[in-house]
Amino acid sequence: MKFDELLKELGEEPVFRSSFLLTGGRNPADVHRQISRWVSSGKLIQLRRSFYMLADIYRKKTAHPFFLANQIKEASYVSLQSALSYYGLIPEYVPVITSVTTGRPERFETAIGGFLFKHVKKEFFSGYISEKLADGQSAFLATPEKALLDLIYLTPGADNADYLRELRIQHSERLDLERLAQMAAASGSGKLMRTAALLSEVLKQEEYIEL
Repeated sequence: MKFDELLKELGEEPVFRSSFLLTGGRNPADVHRQISRWVSSGKLIQLRRSFYMLADIYRKKTAHPFFLANQIKEASYVSLQSALSYYGLIPEYVPVITSVTTGRPERFETAIGGFLFKHVKKEFFSGYISEKLADGQSAFLATPEKALLDLIYLTPGADNADYLRELRIQHSERLDLERLAQMAAASGSGKLMRTAALLSEVLKQEEYIEL
């Protein structure tokens, strides 16, 4: 298979799996050898085993990091600091894309950045939406309230006022505190219910919301 044939087959797809090329009676060993050569020559970027994207000069669409996170590990959604930063709720730039999954926790370091996947129980895998991104892409993303609850749930000792202040929450009008309290109560987690009660007080004290 020639590289221009690959470009024609991919069209505008920003990422692909090697299985995509194993059609039409192609020899799997030949395909994998060719892919390895393209990776070595810089024409392809390997994101994880059997998962690739074209180098910048060949790519027609730029893959959004959240879209990539969903593709790298299926049954996951972007959350924690990555989602909070996306919503403008925390001021920090977050270089590593953090997601939640019911699968095993993993971290992938790629040529285009880091992707971290944190494990939660199946009953806590909820509170996410399908968010439309650039170039017709979309990704599963925690709501603002769930992103904050995920962060508290997965961070030891985070259910205290000092930790909440350290987050420097801004644009708090984007948080639905009533919905957050309902989600915390539905989780059955004492840690999250304590946090929901604390958060309202912290935001008032810091004058992030109108009294």
